[in-house]
Amino acid sequence: MTTELSYPFDSEYIIRKKRSIRKNLLSQNRKWIEKRIAILGGSTTTDIKDILELFLLDAGIKPVFYESEFGKYWEEVIFDNSRLCDFKPDLIFIHTSRHNLTFLPSITNSEDEITLMLERQYKHFEQMWNHLSDKYHCPIIQNNMEKPYYRLLGNKDVSDIHGHTNFINRLNAKFYEYAQAHENFFIHDIDYLSSQYGLDEWQNPLYWYMYKYSLCVPAIPLFAYSLSSIIKAIYGLNKKAIVLDLDNTLWGGVIGDDGVEGIQLGPELPMGQAYSDFQNYLLQLKKMGIVLNICSKNDMENAIAGLNHPDSSLSPEDFACIIANWENKDENIKHIAQRINLGLDSLVFIDDNPAEREIVRRNLPDVAVPQIQKIEDYIRIIDHSRFFEAALITQDDINRNEMYKANFEREEFLRNFSSYDDYLKSLEMVATIRGFEPIYFDRIAQLCNKTNQFNLTTKRYSVAEIKEIAENDNYIHLYGTLQDKFGDNGLIGVIIGEKIKDELHIQLWLMSCRVFRRNMEYAMFDRLIEECLLRKIKYIHGYYYPTLKNRMVRDFYASIGFQKIREDDSGNTEWLFKVQEHTRLNEFIKVNR
Repeated sequence: MTTELSYPFDSEYIIRKKRSIRKNLLSQNRKWIEKRIAILGGSTTTDIKDILELFLLDAGIKPVFYESEFGKYWEEVIFDNSRLCDFKPDLIFIHTSRHNLTFLPSITNSEDEITLMLERQYKHFEQMWNHLSDKYHCPIIQNNMEKPYYRLLGNKDVSDIHGHTNFINRLNAKFYEYAQAHENFFIHDIDYLSSQYGLDEWQNPLYWYMYKYSLCVPAIPLFAYSLSSIIKAIYGLNKKAIVLDLDNTLWGGVIGDDGVEGIQLGPELPMGQAYSDFQNYLLQLKKMGIVLNICSKNDMENAIAGLNHPDSSLSPEDFACIIANWENKDENIKHIAQRINLGLDSLVFIDDNPAEREIVRRNLPDVAVPQIQKIEDYIRIIDHSRFFEAALITQDDINRNEMYKANFEREEFLRNFSSYDDYLKSLEMVATIRGFEPIYFDRIAQLCNKTNQFNLTTKRYSVAEIKEIAENDNYIHLYGTLQDKFGDNGLIGVIIGEKIKDELHIQLWLMSCRVFRRNMEYAMFDRLIEECLLRKIKYIHGYYYPTLKNRMVRDFYASIGFQKIREDDSGNTEWLFKVQEHTRLNEFIKVNR
């Protein structure tokens, strides 16, 4: 992560140095995720596009942009502008604001007239969203409406049906109902952003009159950062776990010196309440599926005693991994990442000590390290950093902490066996491997966009694209779930292959890190072969596209009997398998079809 683009950032600096920042980001040797993003603007979007590009590049997304003509966002959609059609966007952002409202009530309008205005204004947007969804089948991000910068009715403007504030709130509510009914539609909450920034400055009329910007130029980095957070979440680039210090982070004071009774925690002390509120915030993140971990320079006995404090909202059971020792924190964090099977770029490190933060930032540049200082600011800094932006929350997310705990139990259980095969037999594994089903579309899309290690092509799919594949007879598609004696791992495997004559071309093969080395990949392949035989497919083509994270599967096709037939200078390989030569690979998993 680039420090100058990490929250809280210097907006003026980013605007002034955007060209040099962009040049530096593009010079980095990394495997980019390329996405075609259409910006349909009801006002000027040039600087928004330029600053948005910086935050996306910093996240590893290399965007190609399409910008609509000024104010022609609706016409370009409804009349199928050929440039937009040819662009074939992967994602569409609609940048509208209160300046694009055609209808606003007057004090002379009746209730029926205002209701009709509201419906007509909403239909203007709904028609556009439906058309985009039907034509492009990609994620759509829509601004909600910010409050007006003046209130004709004063405080009554929010409650009276004639008030513009009331009208905008009701319109926003209809936007939210649409979002709840369409999983590939996302609201960019500029109503909140403008309040956070300060409505008078955000809506400084000078920028509209002079440049037709719907917000003040100094607020554009905040706007672009917020928007980028949604895009990152859609493509699975949000954070998944927190690593926390203890002393002066989860409680006030040093437990080794002050003792359990001397630390600041709970409602009796002002700052004790602040630490309790922070713990409650973390507990809510855990319930969303964010994995909590401890990395503290402490004795384990003191660490556990602090977490068992009577006023502690968090207990030892709330943490997937607790490391309390006197080793360097960067090494301990690497150990935590390995133990929970997540990449370092999935972690956020929270520590009150600036020296410890700097060591981790220098030695583990992929780990996000927010600049927290005072306990009363912890929640605000972490929340505004948008590490855990939720594009989609599935039941697997909610159960994630329990799944990691079950994995640790499996690790402990493994120590009882001298033979790994005997261990696998003892797990009593049962898999369900079937074609895509609507109940799992969200989870399949999420897994496609989040899984990076066991992922042979790292292609990304939206929910709409998954649905299209499920309905297309030219594809073989499989999902896999896995249960064992320790619990349910959830949906952890996906294969997508396109049938061309008597050949199948595998476009996607991925598996969650939770089930590495448990034969699930073999069970999935055996089922794929069954489907190929039913469809009279003779050959399977497999593809491997190398990234920084999927090296572990570089030789996977060779390990299951494929022959390499092509390799280019970038390390991209193509493999061939003759279906009739297959022999069953899975020995340890019972498969439900």
